[in-house]
Amino acid sequence: MPAKKLKEFLDSQNVKYVTMSHSSAFTAQEIAASAHVPGKELAKTVIVKIDGKMAMAVLPASYRVDFNLLREVTSAKKIELASETEFTDTFPGCDIGAMPPFGNLYGLDVFVAESLAEDEEITFNAGTHTELVRLRYETFASLVKPTVVKFSAKEK
Repeated sequence: MPAKKLKEFLDSQNVKYVTMSHSSAFTAQEIAASAHVPGKELAKTVIVKIDGKMAMAVLPASYRVDFNLLREVTSAKKIELASETEFTDTFPGCDIGAMPPFGNLYGLDVFVAESLAEDEEITFNAGTHTELVRLRYETFASLVKPTVVKFSAKEK
């Protein structure tokens, strides 16, 4: 079952969504393969610090964050990857590394890669390493109100 906070939020908004179970997987590419979802269509959530403030960078599983691009589009002085110990308590009820891209539920800004915004649907971790949620991208965008920018590059 999706993380309680996510499920309650989606249900309270009368959102139509699908959950998918898969065998335990931890990297975005492993999850995509396990769930039979193309890497470009699976959104991964990366926790970054933008001038010291935590935020979510949401991008396709087969892409990587380009920190220089993200710094430019946010006009930040410093962008860095947040360590797990820095955000463990931020996502109660979620497995570390399986946070859904709903920063609005956790007080975080959300930056979405342009390539994800082009898709009709978005699929993402539901708060566990064994479950995904899929819903219409426009529904996701209306709920989360992310900033859509170019900050990612395809993995080499």
